[in-house]
Amino acid sequence: MSLERINPAELSPATGFSHAVVATGSRLVFLAGQTALDGAGKVVGETLPEQFETALANLLSALAAAGGAPADLARVTVYAVDVAAYRVHAAELGRIWRRLAGRDYPAMAVIGVARLWDDQALVELDGTAVLP
Repeated sequence: MSLERINPAELSPATGFSHAVVATGSRLVFLAGQTALDGAGKVVGETLPEQFETALANLLSALAAAGGAPADLARVTVYAVDVAAYRVHAAELGRIWRRLAGRDYPAMAVIGVARLWDDQALVELDGTAVLP
């Protein structure tokens, strides 16, 4: 399995994401949306960065259970109830990402939503990974 991250010079600099990811492998893993739910199904964390960290950890736990690692992520979509707050906290969210998932960034998008399944949830992440 290999993932080739492509960031063409003619596009804006890719900071915290890759413009394109070419995946070659034999096993796709589709990761369901993860929010900041703890093991009991309760939303934890009051702030966007706290919830982002838990949601990302949950996504990576599901990936690990399927036999994958953060570097196997080809695509991640972030759903945020407040995109302006996401932009304000972007540097901190980037530090959380690098600490938990490293610097091999997948193709990513941040999408603003009116609300998530749980009223208290501020952010949700889903993704696709390619495993050998």
